[in-house]
Amino acid sequence: MKIGVGHPALPGHFPGNPIVPGVVILGEVLLAAGGFIGRPVRITGLPSVKFSAPLLPGEEFEVIFEPKGEGRAGFAVRSGTRTFVTGIVAYEALHAG
Repeated sequence: MKIGVGHPALPGHFPGNPIVPGVVILGEVLLAAGGFIGRPVRITGLPSVKFSAPLLPGEEFEVIFEPKGEGRAGFAVRSGTRTFVTGIVAYEALHAG
């Protein structure tokens, strides 16, 4: 995955030295969560998030998940050995109705 240099959130974050805004990174985490969980869910929160390094526009990254019990998954946004963001995503299963 990567956030392209033309993303509309980049010009104001920060002029002359752009980094990908945290909210854009977290949006990618939430999109990827559905694939990891493997069933329809509703995201109920991000009870823990830690930003540890800036992600630059155009930089490749992956989102890695780890089960943390019912309704929770740990995540890390990484590129090689570099970690940008870690945290927990909370969710609940959706029932067909």
